[in-house]
Amino acid sequence: MAILITEKTRVIVQGMSGRIGGFHAADMIRYGTNVVGGVTPGKGGESTLDRPLFNTVREAVEATGAEASLVFVPPPFAADAIMEAADAGIKTAVCVTDGIPSQDMMRLKRFLRRYPADRKMRLIGPNCAGVISPGKGFMGIMPPHIYRPGRVGIVGRSGTLGYEAASQMDALGIGVSTSVGIGGDPINGSSFKDILQLFEADPETDAVMMIGEIGGPQEAEAAEYVRDHMTKPVVAYIAGLSAPKGRKMGHAGAIISAFGESAQEKVEILAAAGITVAPNPSSMGETMARMLAARKAA
Repeated sequence: MAILITEKTRVIVQGMSGRIGGFHAADMIRYGTNVVGGVTPGKGGESTLDRPLFNTVREAVEATGAEASLVFVPPPFAADAIMEAADAGIKTAVCVTDGIPSQDMMRLKRFLRRYPADRKMRLIGPNCAGVISPGKGFMGIMPPHIYRPGRVGIVGRSGTLGYEAASQMDALGIGVSTSVGIGGDPINGSSFKDILQLFEADPETDAVMMIGEIGGPQEAEAAEYVRDHMTKPVVAYIAGLSAPKGRKMGHAGAIISAFGESAQEKVEILAAAGITVAPNPSSMGETMARMLAARKAA
């Protein structure tokens, strides 16, 4: 089943005619992702990568039946591109773009709230690696060859740590059902809790690896959801244990400003919720393997 993307998901790429968008779209097509077209204003009627280009997302949806969009649009215009996708009926949008102004994201979040639940678009990102269901398809910039098909879900704010977790698990013979990068910005489209809900409902996911960072309340909210609602085991790693308090650390969301937002406080909150916490990034795969073995033995 997987979540968010399968081999049948019809995907368009907003910005596919650009250098970066075209590069990653070609990678997606080689992997088997069902890319049905691209959107670049002013280039409607042309084609790239043997896929048609459209001037608007609505035209692309009407012509191809697209249900998902990968957004490679420069920061000043990315929020408008995402709103265009939502208005055209796209169900899932993944935005890789880094550096979208926070004010634009607040405007976008308010815009998405106008739609009823059955029509509301799910946004993954921005500033994220994307989504991959190994062996089925992916939308994003991750290296797909490191992902082995399996039954462990991955959700993380850091794309590179998500790659590392997948690579470590692959070396141990553990595969991935779906990996989701929710992005490192303070205002993003989907939270840990949102994705954990999807994994909990997915019959092809048996356990989840959650990768968090210092800053923001999302990990604490996720811990509460796991404690009260999840039946599937969760392993977590929190980056930033050695970060000085109050310091901005790379990702725009990694700013410690309140109780529960430092890495150590998050580790304590997660552990109290029954989540197994990996002590360092090199032990993410081993921690998952031990937890799965213990569950199997029980």
